[in-house]
Amino acid sequence: MKIIIAIIVLLIVHLQYRIWLGDGSIAEIEAYQQRLDVLQKQVEEKRQRNEALYAEVLDLRKGQEAIEERARDELGMIKEDETFFHVLE
Repeated sequence: MKIIIAIIVLLIVHLQYRIWLGDGSIAEIEAYQQRLDVLQKQVEEKRQRNEALYAEVLDLRKGQEAIEERARDELGMIKEDETFFHVLE
């Protein structure tokens, strides 16, 4: 009878060790969950950025207005026969 009790106690100790400290332990699972949450947040941010870039690409493909706007803002270009006024405040 003592042998059976000893085996049961050892089995319980072994299982408790695996739950708290072993491979796939509760602490390890929580660490993986936190890492997964961080990665999901990064993926969502990149998805939103990609959607914005895709919308910008579509806008540039469709019309000249977007191209002209970018040329004016980023390169400081003006059209022919157009006067540029720089207002200082």
